[in-house]
Amino acid sequence: MSQAVRDPDEVLLGFTRALRAAGVPVTLDRAQGFVAATAVLGMDDQRATYLAGRATLCAGPDDLERYDQVFHAFFNERDGLPRRRPAQEPVVPTPSGLPDDEGSGTADDDAEEELVHARASAAEVLRHRDVAALSNAEKHRLAGMFATLRPRPPLRRTARHQRWHRGQVDASRTLRDSLRRMGEPAEIAWRRRGRRPRRVVLLVDVSGSMSGYADALLRLAHRFTQVTPTVETFTVGTRVTHVTRALRLRDPERALIAAGETVPDWSGGTRLGETLRFFLDRWGQRGMARGAVVVVFSDGWERDDPTLLGEQMERLQRIAHRVVWVNPHRGKSGYEPVQQGVLAALPHCDDFVAGHSLATFAELSEVISRA
Repeated sequence: MSQAVRDPDEVLLGFTRALRAAGVPVTLDRAQGFVAATAVLGMDDQRATYLAGRATLCAGPDDLERYDQVFHAFFNERDGLPRRRPAQEPVVPTPSGLPDDEGSGTADDDAEEELVHARASAAEVLRHRDVAALSNAEKHRLAGMFATLRPRPPLRRTARHQRWHRGQVDASRTLRDSLRRMGEPAEIAWRRRGRRPRRVVLLVDVSGSMSGYADALLRLAHRFTQVTPTVETFTVGTRVTHVTRALRLRDPERALIAAGETVPDWSGGTRLGETLRFFLDRWGQRGMARGAVVVVFSDGWERDDPTLLGEQMERLQRIAHRVVWVNPHRGKSGYEPVQQGVLAALPHCDDFVAGHSLATFAELSEVISRA
């Protein structure tokens, strides 16, 4: 049974009513102008009809998107204005919503699981990226990942003993327990040497050659300071600046801003030997570095004579419990310690480790905790 052919004006006025229902304020005058313009251009030309409607029925830019949607939905092949179709129909998968087997979940659950795996993989890749090569957005994401680090302080034995379930026999306490029982044999008491957190001193190079890593290294120092109360942090470059008080602020962003306002030689030159001597004369020799784990973050570029740096590193090794040198280029392929500062300092270091990514920072935390 053939379908009756509709009157062109009926089709056009029906389109204006559809536009009005969709929220486009089509008035009677605009509808008449649309019919008149279409009569002049010819209704058999789809492009002309489309442009005539945009010019006469739309009151402003906000109406154009709704007009396009209603036009393509209203004028179809049935109304005598065939719509141009794409050369190849896109295939849209329609999940059935039923599990493939009894043990599998729904399609939405599978998609969510794949999304979680993808995010975890991206975070793992970011953990191993060089922090100096990250974009601003990636650095912002990495800043939030520093909270995943769980540094543990190294422990040192004290002169005092404490109760323990094994170790040395505590003769005094065992005898007192026996006398309390009127001479009857008592349970043997044990003891061991007490343990306290060992001080950790961080020397962060903030010179120009380390500018790409200084922000991440200070975030690492902030994390150490928040977890361990026995951490002291200094920045070195052309001067030595004590920034522990600034890094004790709980919020990492506020702490880094306070540290940046304290440091006067940010992205300046490098005088490691002179600054290390000043640190030892003012703080280290008096007790801050004595028996502590001292960690030096630097690439080893020295502007002055490297012989002075070697002498001060030897002096530091004599009073410190352990000296760790962290070089951001250490973990890169093809790296060779050819810098004069590194060559002068290496004979007096107990550990020479990498420090260019969050993964290497986690490894450094283990090195410090085992010191």
